[in-house]
Amino acid sequence: MQHESFTHFQALVQWLNESIDRPALFSFGYNAEASDFIRFNHAQVRQAGHVTQIQANLKLIDDGRQADLQVGLSGQLDVDRQRLSDAIASLRAMLPLLPADPYLQLNSEPWQSHVVLDQALPDAHAVVERLCTAAAGLDLVGIYAAGPISRGFANAQGALGWHQANSFNLDWSLFHANGEAVKANYAGQQWHAPAFEARLASACEQLQHLGEAPKVLLPGRYRAYLAPAAVDELVGMLSWGGFSAQAIASKNSPLQRLYDGDQQFNAQVSLGEQISGSLSPSFSDEGYPRDDLMLIRQGRAAERLVDSRSASEYALQCNGASSGEYPSALDMAAGDLRQQDILQRLGTGLYISNLWYLNYSDLPAARLTGLTRFATFWVQDGRIQAPVSTMRFDDSVYSLLGEQLEALTVEREMILSTSSYSERRTSSSHLPGALVKAITLTL
Repeated sequence: MQHESFTHFQALVQWLNESIDRPALFSFGYNAEASDFIRFNHAQVRQAGHVTQIQANLKLIDDGRQADLQVGLSGQLDVDRQRLSDAIASLRAMLPLLPADPYLQLNSEPWQSHVVLDQALPDAHAVVERLCTAAAGLDLVGIYAAGPISRGFANAQGALGWHQANSFNLDWSLFHANGEAVKANYAGQQWHAPAFEARLASACEQLQHLGEAPKVLLPGRYRAYLAPAAVDELVGMLSWGGFSAQAIASKNSPLQRLYDGDQQFNAQVSLGEQISGSLSPSFSDEGYPRDDLMLIRQGRAAERLVDSRSASEYALQCNGASSGEYPSALDMAAGDLRQQDILQRLGTGLYISNLWYLNYSDLPAARLTGLTRFATFWVQDGRIQAPVSTMRFDDSVYSLLGEQLEALTVEREMILSTSSYSERRTSSSHLPGALVKAITLTL
């Protein structure tokens, strides 16, 4: 798929260069995938399919004006040239009707990038056989998505980027007869059977505890361990505007106080955008090369994500951020808490596997509210005692990852986006779990 897609992409770029006359300029984004999707219920295959698709974004720029169209491609050169020819005609008709863009900033550097991460993926039949055998008798519901994802970019100034990475994502839940569930995930670029089996065994152990009588907690502050999936929900909320140069400059960032120097996280917290080696391409949808960035260094604000429009509006240097200025390959530094010591170090408190339905209760204070959905347990003297019914938390991230943060785990989890709406995503996060002295539960 990689070779065929790249050849197809190159041929279309060459045709665009020959077909669009100066002074008009173009940029061309190319998204392709060949994905297996397998849906499970009661640990048996209920639906299986394969999707091959190509979506392109063609932008035309002339006299300070720009317009773009999304175009579905077939993979056949003659058909796709005609589709792009029709798109060019539509864009040419549209451009004179548009005002000039005051923040249009084009990258004229003819950069080149070619990255292929083609680690062999497991055979889909082997995954099905292993999962169905290992989970026999369990009410396992989930979906497996796997295959190569490709991203390409080219423009009239000679920039040419290609990125292709193979990945898999197995997202599942184990349901107890009482309706409660344990949610789990195994994802990455290389399948390791022992790692999957360990993840499944851990979920099965938690499932057994869900059959016990739940412990009722009163609102208050409780010592807690947040598993990587729960940390991912916190960091994911901060990503929407938290590191955005535009949001920071307009004083709308949830991390405004961090970047203004009025707040800081615990010194254990270092968070970066780790593009190298990730599923995300080393170039943006605007045609700028991307490098690794340190966003939070030892608890203090460092770099921010700057796209071309923010660079133009606020006189900043564009660092290849996406047009939404949100991170796509977050990497948080590990700590010194080992997996086997989590319950003992927690002692008495909450083991929180997931957080759900998060929103801001006080955005300027980076205060979040949400639910402790799925497997949350009461731990006493280092042993799981009982499940805890769903409760609402309301707390500031400056507290949870600041003065209340006690330790981060040595082991980190690679969490890939499970979104497949219109196409599979390339975003990811690599995060540890967090032991906190207190989290506030409100009801």
